[in-house]
Amino acid sequence: MKIIVAIDGFSSCGKSTMAKGLAAYAGYTYVDTGAMYRAVALYCIRKGWITEDHVDETQLQAHIHELDICFRRRPDGGQDTILNGENVEKLIRTLDVGNAASRVSTIGFVRRELVKRQQAMGEKKGIVMDGRDIGTVVFPNAELKIFVTARPEVRAQRRYQELLAKGEQTTFEKVLDNVRERDFRDTHRTESPLKQAEDAILFDNSELTRTEQMEKLERIFDKAVHNLSL
Repeated sequence: MKIIVAIDGFSSCGKSTMAKGLAAYAGYTYVDTGAMYRAVALYCIRKGWITEDHVDETQLQAHIHELDICFRRRPDGGQDTILNGENVEKLIRTLDVGNAASRVSTIGFVRRELVKRQQAMGEKKGIVMDGRDIGTVVFPNAELKIFVTARPEVRAQRRYQELLAKGEQTTFEKVLDNVRERDFRDTHRTESPLKQAEDAILFDNSELTRTEQMEKLERIFDKAVHNLSL
């Protein structure tokens, strides 16, 4: 039987890596909801609708339906985010776009529009979806919900190393401040705040290697599918 796996959690805690790995393990489709919000943010930045202290919600609401966001699998097994026919995968992974995405994701009509699209993607099940509100809002009836967390310093160090590897110049302190700012914004926003669903499994990967993380995740998935098939 196929199920819906909802993986929620804080920024830079490895949700996407976990979701991609589990989708490959289970033969499921992976949906990166964070990339969808990042694509919206990139569109806003390009249009000049978002500045350091303002988002032009009127313009965004008038044009959000024009944004075609989808995913394309690469030959190497990876996945690219496509915005209106353009591969924007690398462009949306910067610190600035990530911060802008955290801001546009607090806007009610943006969340409602993307949630509607995400729910349509999961109608046939057999998907692994990660984000901030998958188990609480997008798929409250998902058969398996996992809430991922790690200490802020650990998450900041992981993100810092990723950015350096991509050639982006920043400092650990700046990344740590950004992690803490996003945590506050995600957990205190009015629209779909980040929180652990009551029936979600708490998964702290602060001290786990990627291999240990995937082995634990696969055991949780196998157990869930087995119990549901009884």
